[in-house]
Amino acid sequence: MSSHPLYISKAVYRLSRSPPSFPSSSCLLLLSFPCLTLHSSHLSMALLEISPSYAGSRVLPPNDLSSRPINPLLAFKNRLPSLPCSARRIPRILCSVSPNQVQAPVLSATPAGATSKRECFGVFCTTYDLKAADKTKSWKGLINIAVSGAAGMISNHLLFKLASGEVFGPDQPIALKLLGSERSFQALEGVAMELEDSLYPLLREVSIGKDPYDVFQDAEWALLIGAKPRGPGMERAGLLDINGQIFAEQGKALNDVASRNVKVIVVGNPCNTNALICLKNAPNIPAKNFHALTRLDENRAKCQLALKAGVFYDKVSNMTIWGNHSTTQVPDFLNAKINGMPVTKVITDVKWLKEEFTERVQKRGGVLIQKWGRSSAASTAVSIVDAIRSLITPTPEGDWFSSGVYSTGNPYGIAEDIVFSMPCRSKGDGDYELAKDVIFDDYLRERIKKTEAELLAEKRCVAHLTGEGNAYCDLPEDTMLPGEQ
Repeated sequence: MSSHPLYISKAVYRLSRSPPSFPSSSCLLLLSFPCLTLHSSHLSMALLEISPSYAGSRVLPPNDLSSRPINPLLAFKNRLPSLPCSARRIPRILCSVSPNQVQAPVLSATPAGATSKRECFGVFCTTYDLKAADKTKSWKGLINIAVSGAAGMISNHLLFKLASGEVFGPDQPIALKLLGSERSFQALEGVAMELEDSLYPLLREVSIGKDPYDVFQDAEWALLIGAKPRGPGMERAGLLDINGQIFAEQGKALNDVASRNVKVIVVGNPCNTNALICLKNAPNIPAKNFHALTRLDENRAKCQLALKAGVFYDKVSNMTIWGNHSTTQVPDFLNAKINGMPVTKVITDVKWLKEEFTERVQKRGGVLIQKWGRSSAASTAVSIVDAIRSLITPTPEGDWFSSGVYSTGNPYGIAEDIVFSMPCRSKGDGDYELAKDVIFDDYLRERIKKTEAELLAEKRCVAHLTGEGNAYCDLPEDTMLPGEQ
């Protein structure tokens, strides 16, 4: 669809959710619209329902998105918008062939060995292209956004923010490509139904699937949220291996089918090392394009400093989270500012900064789980939005933001070839540069060395997944964020 940047999909066709059945005398009308043009002024919604059922009739096969059986309304859309009118199918009517039988539409046989492709969902399969003369200058081409773990709690908050225009802007249409698993696929259909029912004008396409090689096709943003949670008795080394295999496979898929300039944000824990595994398996994509999410930690640190100083949190700037997304992370109060002044000039209680402030940020997620009984899905989704917007919006003069990025070539003396959270600035073009006007003291250096050592140990633990030989796990301690065990 890349040659058709603008789509109108306000004509809504719905099939009943239950398997349709027909009386013996019924006829089935297959609609295909050979020459339909929808102008921007024609935004009224058309609703076509096929829902009646009759006793004693023969039931057609159910509509199962995972196997794509008969779906007469969606069958006409074969993603061939450039075909001339004469080449498109005309309406056909299939009637009963005997008093007790109903003739079902005949589907072409699936080639042997064919893999399951990602599936467009419901109304999002019905896409109309405007004529060149009708295209407006105010709307942009579609952005393809792939999301893994799309049936999970974080995605349940995030997807609707993406669809609403809150992230990429009120004039930016998007296509969502949602990746699920065999176990979560039914829930993923439910997510797609909710997106369908929300009637977001900017959400032009939704596709769902279980194969990253299908779902990541042409992705320009990949938000990798899905990961196995840590279970009782599971050691961190085991979690690194299990989730590492997931991200190795997804890295290979991105390398093969995604946009060459895809931006990747890894959320699934342990996110720093998962991001390293992913980028090592995607050699054709710039390593600089991979991020591990540490924005939630930054947001938590800003909140704690604002509370202590008695100001609103928008007065806090230049907040850096150094290192790993674990309890070794380093919330940097030395370089942070409140109302443009160094934090240490506003909050003079250095003991509080070094001990209570740091521990509160490091353990905030665990405390939240203890209070609420569930993880911080909503605030994580907000932090993903913040992370994306920091890359597509110019950074305010003098400020910066935190992101886990590839450390090779960094100006801070941090070990190379790991994914390490550092202060970044962006011109709003999706790229970033590391902030250079950063100061260090012995305390900050010592803390950074500790989190660096942990990431180097994690890297050795997943060497078999990054192409660096046999793995050797010598993790210094179990530092997964509290509450995730």
